[in-house]
Amino acid sequence: MKEINVSKITEVVKNMCIDANYYLTHDVKEKIESAYKQENWPMAKEILEKILTNIDIAKKEEMPICQDTGMACVFVEIGQDVHIIGGNLKDAINEGIRQGYNEGFLRKSVVKDPLDRINTMDNTPAIIYYDIVEGDKLKIKVAPKGFGSENMSQLKMLKPADGLEGVKDFVLKVVKEAGPNPCPPIVVGVGIGGTFDKAANLAKKALVRPLNEKNNNEFYANLEKELLKEVNELGIGPQGFGGKTTALAVNIETYPTHIAGLPVAVNINCHVTRHAEIEL
Repeated sequence: MKEINVSKITEVVKNMCIDANYYLTHDVKEKIESAYKQENWPMAKEILEKILTNIDIAKKEEMPICQDTGMACVFVEIGQDVHIIGGNLKDAINEGIRQGYNEGFLRKSVVKDPLDRINTMDNTPAIIYYDIVEGDKLKIKVAPKGFGSENMSQLKMLKPADGLEGVKDFVLKVVKEAGPNPCPPIVVGVGIGGTFDKAANLAKKALVRPLNEKNNNEFYANLEKELLKEVNELGIGPQGFGGKTTALAVNIETYPTHIAGLPVAVNINCHVTRHAEIEL
């Protein structure tokens, strides 16, 4: 049995909040650089160049890449042989969020109640997902999620008869309706299967998969490639001004579902697709 003190968890979560908001991961930046090299529409190329400049300034000056520093989404994989000591895991994660957003001078965007709209002033509570896995490791991923893109996301309970074409049509419909609002080039997370809530969870989880990693199922890897091509053919382009790159990637995650259902969720992320992870 491996023991991990909550103070360690708070410390790493704090640092990941800051790092994720200051430093864009290599996989995302490389996709933007590749899009810049391939773009031939002058306005789109100029926008991509400014995006890359912004990323470099944020890293150099140690400041947020985007003013919307997001609501913290946290994915936790807990080895069944891990024992958390010194306090409560959820409290430790939220304390890390609180410290990270204060020390990193990150915008606090969370309201205590969805209708009274009173700001919590520390960006807590986080949205936390837990998975129990084998082993004695604790893996934590922090993904600050901006709502310019979150608000463009959709979920639909398709009928099994809608099949593959129904899934593809829905994904393209969501991206087309989103247009320039989620600050393209976007990353499209797609969750297929499970239940109403599970599909949304899968779509969110798809967004934290590195953009240079394909689905490990060949059928879905090919579907990701096909959908990315079709999304880019919509011609929305960087910031909605046209061009070859509307999306940097389409990531799909799936789960078994009921014989009577075909849930599909599309969770959109902007070009600032932030995530950081650590294993303890």
